[in-house]
Amino acid sequence: MDRARQMSEERIFPLLVRFSFPAVAGMLVQALYNVVDRIYIGRGVGSVGIAATTVSMPMMIIGFGFALMIGIGGGAQVSIRLGEKRTDKAEQVLGNALGMLLIASVGMTGLGLAFLTSCLKLFGATETILPYARDYMGIIVAGWIFQTVGFGLNNFIRAEGNLKTAMGTMLIGSVANMILDPVFIFVLGWGMKGAATATVISQSLSALWVLHYYLGGSSLLKIRSRCLRFQRAVVLRILAIGGPPFLMHMSECLMVALVNAQLRIHGADLGISMFGVIISLMTMIFMFVMGVSQGAQPIIGYNYGALRYDRVKRTVGLAVAIVTVVVSVAFVVIMLLPATLVRMFSRDDLALIELGGRALPIFFCLLPLTGFQMIVSNFFQAVGKPKQAMFLVLSRTVLLQVPGILLLPRFFGLDGVWLTTPVSIMGSSLLTAVVMYVTLKHMKTPKESGSESSSEAEPAWPQGSKHTNPGFQS
Repeated sequence: MDRARQMSEERIFPLLVRFSFPAVAGMLVQALYNVVDRIYIGRGVGSVGIAATTVSMPMMIIGFGFALMIGIGGGAQVSIRLGEKRTDKAEQVLGNALGMLLIASVGMTGLGLAFLTSCLKLFGATETILPYARDYMGIIVAGWIFQTVGFGLNNFIRAEGNLKTAMGTMLIGSVANMILDPVFIFVLGWGMKGAATATVISQSLSALWVLHYYLGGSSLLKIRSRCLRFQRAVVLRILAIGGPPFLMHMSECLMVALVNAQLRIHGADLGISMFGVIISLMTMIFMFVMGVSQGAQPIIGYNYGALRYDRVKRTVGLAVAIVTVVVSVAFVVIMLLPATLVRMFSRDDLALIELGGRALPIFFCLLPLTGFQMIVSNFFQAVGKPKQAMFLVLSRTVLLQVPGILLLPRFFGLDGVWLTTPVSIMGSSLLTAVVMYVTLKHMKTPKESGSESSSEAEPAWPQGSKHTNPGFQS
């Protein structure tokens, strides 16, 4: 069965499983190496090393956010163009995206190195933590181009439907990092610099793998010199579709900075270290959800471009069901074994273990709702509806998380810092459900609306609404 028939005719569940498995495997391995990275740092450097990675997190989120914005924004367009059988337009998107990734990485590296110390202080580094964070983040920033190009272009490999190669990108970097970390941290004794060096080398291997795929002749889409010339409409569309995930990461950057600021007041260095442990566990869970979300993205995008809205709805529903079940299992483990999970990072720091026994159950108490929210946000990105996705992202941060982190610690102290996340999850999940219900209610195939069913037919929309194929405008 060729790719077009697969996307438009195969049963959704096996199709989603096949598309999601490589993405989930790659994402989980990548998340695992982030967790292992902190475990090695915690045992080789101490809790201050974990704290150093925590205050470095906002800068890392910024770098990752640019790659995600261009990768998701371009990948969603490629899926839709392939669904419309317009390969030339898909290659134009790929070429423009590559140019944007290179420019973004060079610009970020220059600014990051110039303002490294100021940024780390702004993001919560104390005098104790700052030297460790500077050793770590200086090397990470210098190698940003590898992360940006490797992760950004990997979204296009996945959009083509070549899931094994996309999974290989994640596996190569993750396995290399897990091998190099103990060598550089323990054998060579490089500490924080060793952890950062292992990360950059691993990211460079992933970037080389991706470039070999596109330059070695095995890719569906080709990087053509004429497509590297920027086209205003293509660039703006990439930024529009990729804007919501970018803003999501920028809002995460803001939240980490605000949390670190509150932790300096209510939890000191130990509280910041605890937040680093929480981020590691949260990354494992979110990477799984992101893997399913990325597996669903080409299915949603292709069938949306082909006007098969019934298949779009079934894909979203199945993706939500899968991630909710798995995340609920993780929730049970965290609730039952919080102190055990903290001991993985630091066996001898009794104060950190005791704090984790209280902090983790509070922070993760509404964890099962997060999968639904992330899948729905990806749906809006995949069908080219950036305004809805952006609204959901910003409403969670601006309306809920920021006020929460500023107000709750005043009343509940350190517990108030951990309470901010479940409060924001509850409010944003309710809002997401309303927006999704209204959107799906108005999505009808030509057959459902009583029109002739054909690949050229126009979809039915509420009277007075405006749309343009392939993406309807809000």
